[in-house]
Amino acid sequence: MKKRIINILMIAILIVSLIGIIYSGYNIIVWKKNVDRNKEIKKEINKSITVDEEVESEEEKYSVDFEELKKVNSDTVAYLKVNNTNIDYVVVKGNDNSYYLNHNFYNEYNIAGWVFADYKNKLDGTDRNLVIYGHSTKDGSMFGTLGETQKKSWQENSDNLIVLVTENEKALYKVFSTYTIVPEDYYITTDFTSDEEFKEFITELKSRSNYDYNVDVDPGDSILTLSSCNLTGSRRIVLHAKKID
Repeated sequence: MKKRIINILMIAILIVSLIGIIYSGYNIIVWKKNVDRNKEIKKEINKSITVDEEVESEEEKYSVDFEELKKVNSDTVAYLKVNNTNIDYVVVKGNDNSYYLNHNFYNEYNIAGWVFADYKNKLDGTDRNLVIYGHSTKDGSMFGTLGETQKKSWQENSDNLIVLVTENEKALYKVFSTYTIVPEDYYITTDFTSDEEFKEFITELKSRSNYDYNVDVDPGDSILTLSSCNLTGSRRIVLHAKKID
């Protein structure tokens, strides 16, 4: 009787393990399929972005056909380019911070999501902290290369500028802080009651940085925050940059 029970338990364990392997394999296949789909979409919609390499001004190189993009997705708000990474995406903004975690630019359900701005931001030039999110991926798509900004080799490159093109302006940003942190809401604060509160916010962000960029940020400045999770989801990869003239 005891031997029979042991055999039954072993079979049960084997079945559970097999189910787990099948489920994991299925998730990997679905994830790859979703990531590949988003690569196709990116290639298609990036036809609405033109780059004139003869223009000296970094941000002025980029022209974005927002009218055409909005015909496809009315949530289109910007185009984001981070030098020395693979981040080169049209940005959307939903009614919350959940929808584009699992929907792509074509509004298809997709577990790889899309690059999106915080729903609390206005993107009309008045945001003091403009926050943009994207998933980390092993293949480097979406914000899969945001982790490169945590490496000294990337941080010491003076060409680490960020271009953000909206319907209102073409802006250039300079990085002043990079770090990883456990999930929290403080660094994605978008509303500030006073210059003093914003100044304290900036001081905290700079103190967290794992590299001294030697970039001054004043209460009158506006900043850009990029946020992603690491591959395990246990920490957030964060970059802050200030808008420069």
